[in-house]
Amino acid sequence: MIFILGCKKYFYTTTPKCERMYVIIVYDVNVSRVNKIKSFLRKHLNWVQNSVFEGEVTKAELERIKDGISRIINEDEDSVIIYQFPLDFMPKREILGLEKNPIDDII
Repeated sequence: MIFILGCKKYFYTTTPKCERMYVIIVYDVNVSRVNKIKSFLRKHLNWVQNSVFEGEVTKAELERIKDGISRIINEDEDSVIIYQFPLDFMPKREILGLEKNPIDDII
């Protein structure tokens, strides 16, 4: 069986592998662009809370996300920060207060 996963073809062994990573994206954009950036990121990542998205992506997917963000934001007014982590390093996640969108609910 062959999988095509955004970057290359892989023969299926146990798990198809690609250069995947875990990303956290936080943004501070002008109110006129908040809904556009939020709607765009919801198509690619998991919404965590206001202005924060996270999820597992390939390098190719990340490049598409960065390109889409660049098309939406005004670089003179807005700020987007992307944290990238290898999959073998998962940062510890600790929530204080209300968890706005529990990841456990995602199927």
